[in-house]
Amino acid sequence: MLSPGEVQGILYIVGSGPGYPDQMTARAIQAIRDAEYILGNDSYLAPLSNLIEGKKVIRSRMGKEVERAKEAVALARDHVVAMISGGDPGVYGMASIVLEVAEHAGSTARIEVIPGVTAATAAASRLGSPLSGDFAVVSLSDLLTPIEVIEERLAHAFAMGTPLVLYNPRSNGRPHNFARAMEIAALYRGPETPVGLVKNAFREGEVVAVTTLGEIAALEEQVDMHSAVIVGGAESRIWEVGENVKRIITPRGYHRKYVY
Repeated sequence: MLSPGEVQGILYIVGSGPGYPDQMTARAIQAIRDAEYILGNDSYLAPLSNLIEGKKVIRSRMGKEVERAKEAVALARDHVVAMISGGDPGVYGMASIVLEVAEHAGSTARIEVIPGVTAATAAASRLGSPLSGDFAVVSLSDLLTPIEVIEERLAHAFAMGTPLVLYNPRSNGRPHNFARAMEIAALYRGPETPVGLVKNAFREGEVVAVTTLGEIAALEEQVDMHSAVIVGGAESRIWEVGENVKRIITPRGYHRKYVY
C-alpha cells in the first residue's frame, strides 16, 4: 500500500496468475488499486474489469510487448503504473522486457515485480502432484528462441529424468513443435510415462486430461497456447482415483525414509 503522499514514480509489474482475482495475491490486487494507469494485453485485462474500473487503461495485443514496456516506463516517471502480466511476470512474462527498457532509459522510478501463480503450478494443482521435487520448464515458442536451441534444451531436460513442463506448446503458426517435443521425450522416457494436459487452468473452458507418453498423440489437437503440458519424470505415476478421475504423483522421496 502507498505511504501518505507517495503518488509518483512507481511501476508495478503485476502477475495476474491464471487470470481471475481469486487466484491473485493480496499484494497484486493492492498494486492495481493503487495504480493510476493500467497496461496490459487485453486478454489479461478482461477478467480484471472490476479491479480496473475507473483507471486509465491502455490495452494492446500480443506482439506489442516492447511498445507496452516503453509506454509503462515513460508513464512511471511521474505516475503510479501497473503493468499486468499473465501468470508470473518473471516466468515468460513482462518483467524482463520492462526491466531491460527501464535500464536502457535510465529510469529512476521505483519498480516492484509482484509474483503470481505461473502456468506450471496452476496446471500441476489440477493434475495432482506431478512437480513435487526437481523439475524443468521449457517453452516451445521459437519466436524468440531458435528451434535448434529448444530441441537441445529438451534433450538435456528429458535426460535428467525429472518432470518437464512445456509452455507455449502448440500454435497455428508452429503446429509441429509439440509433436517434435514428444519425439524427443520418447528417446528418454518410456511410453507409460504420465503426461498431463491442462488447458485454460482456473478459467472458463478448463480442460484437464491425464494420459501417457505413448497415447499423447490422441490429444495433440487439444493442445494450444492456452495449455501447459507436464511430462512426468522417471518416478512419476498415475493414480486412478475412480472410474473417471486420474491424478499424477511424483514421489518426493518420503517412501525411501519413512513407512506410511
